[in-house]
Amino acid sequence: MKRIETLAKIIVNHGLKVKEKEKVLITYTGVESLPLIKNIVKEIINNKAVVDLEYVNQDIEEYLKNNLTDEIIDNKVNKLKYQVENYDCFVKLCYRKSDYYGKKISKDMHNKLMSKEEPYKEIQVNKRRWVLINYPSLVDANKAHMSFDDFYDYAMDAMTVDYDKMYEDSLPLRNLMEKTDKVRIVSKKTDITFSIKGMPAIICAGTSNIPDGECFTAPVRESVNGTITYNVPSPYHGEVFENVSLTFKDGKIIKASSNHNDKLKEIFETDEGARYVGEFSLGYNPKIMEPMGDILYDEKIAGSIHFTPGCCYDECPNGNKSNIHWDLVLIQREEYGGGEIYFDDVLIRKDGLFVLPELEKLNYK
Repeated sequence: MKRIETLAKIIVNHGLKVKEKEKVLITYTGVESLPLIKNIVKEIINNKAVVDLEYVNQDIEEYLKNNLTDEIIDNKVNKLKYQVENYDCFVKLCYRKSDYYGKKISKDMHNKLMSKEEPYKEIQVNKRRWVLINYPSLVDANKAHMSFDDFYDYAMDAMTVDYDKMYEDSLPLRNLMEKTDKVRIVSKKTDITFSIKGMPAIICAGTSNIPDGECFTAPVRESVNGTITYNVPSPYHGEVFENVSLTFKDGKIIKASSNHNDKLKEIFETDEGARYVGEFSLGYNPKIMEPMGDILYDEKIAGSIHFTPGCCYDECPNGNKSNIHWDLVLIQREEYGGGEIYFDDVLIRKDGLFVLPELEKLNYK
């Protein structure tokens, strides 16, 4: 129970920084997360703020999305518009029941929904404060090859790391990234280069995603050249993709392969920006070591990177806009094939471990 209380305080006071009289909306998809929700509500009320809750039944939501009409889309968009205009902060608590929700959604109707929601989602993501959490579930425990009790302990440890210390330890990496022009990443079936010159670097330490632990920037949009092959399975749009390999020329994906080539092609045909990259990030949560097919966790794996086709963030704008943002992950630790990262031809991380003295506090060992 102590960790639940600690996690609630992290969400409300560290992540959202809820102020008096602000309005907070908690959206949740599983009653299993109610113990955490009760503690979040308590913290919000202690801060003399206003809280509201919305329960979303995943099966009913799936049915609606499989039967989208223009009227249903307009209703969803109006609801989202109301939320971003009337709430200051958002908590989204997901309880995963399946990786395959969305598999039968019409591509055209889904793209129409995303396009109409995009202006309000941009406000929600970039102009409001929010925290996203995947509450420990039986599906997650199975994917992590753990008993539920062991996975629950694992997830709580990962979510309640010392984020203040993580932020301080991340400052040298942020400063180095903001001085860097050329990045080169080398791993098995991977050799890719790009520029991050002039781009800000953003430390993520418990202020939006929980668990957290990364520092991200964005490549100069047309600077990406080479091939990257990801070694972490990734659920997206109702499929689980494995061994995704992308080849770039002047920033654009010109070749893509995976275990679902047709579906992969469909994703990258969503819009023009889907074939360009909006984020480059290094992950280093010391409690997250193994992939489990949950992007929220996997993108924070110690010794990993993610290189993200799709939309950039307003915090680090490289001009790429898209209705997708897909955090594909490559682990570079030795047991996953190793690899190197170079900043301006200087080795900064090898086999998942930072080699520069000022960055060693971010190593998991």
